[in-house]
Amino acid sequence: MPVETRLLSIAADQLRRQGPKHITVVGIADAAGMTHANVYRYFANKAALVDAVAGQWLRGMEATIADIADSPDPADDKLERLIQAWARIHRDLLKEDRHLFDVYCSATETSRPLIRKHRSRMRLLIDRVLDEGIATAKFDPRDREKAHAFVTDSVYRFINPLTVRLDADVPEDILDQRLATMIRVILRALANGSV
Repeated sequence: MPVETRLLSIAADQLRRQGPKHITVVGIADAAGMTHANVYRYFANKAALVDAVAGQWLRGMEATIADIADSPDPADDKLERLIQAWARIHRDLLKEDRHLFDVYCSATETSRPLIRKHRSRMRLLIDRVLDEGIATAKFDPRDREKAHAFVTDSVYRFINPLTVRLDADVPEDILDQRLATMIRVILRALANGSV
């Protein structure tokens, strides 16, 4: 296993167990059997290492969404599955790895470079599905840019980590119903050209 991959794995494990405030470069180096100076050859500081762990998770989510965007399904089905997966992945992270979720929220609040890159990649994936829907006449928006904004604004509550965290105590079946309603509204608006 490459050194950088091993360091990320150790950092992710320590982050999951201890939280970002309690992990140290020295502790990660000890677990990897190297000096902390060696860790700095791969990561400039602890913040860069923690962001790299978050970035690894974000790329995994993007890969899942890309698989949906690239599937042979009709664009309206793809968009529905894409939004549902996007929301589910956020809720799963909140439940399974609260510390990493908190790092993700902090990165979002401060609009760190990894979040800006993530938003750009997600935008491209949504645009790909919208363009396919327009080309196949599943969608007939009046304005493509406004259609994209409408999609993301409509599901903001379900895909932004800060609002997902606020809804942590809302029962999952209620959130699923609300999301399903918003998806129906989005698909109808895209199909009938009201955006």
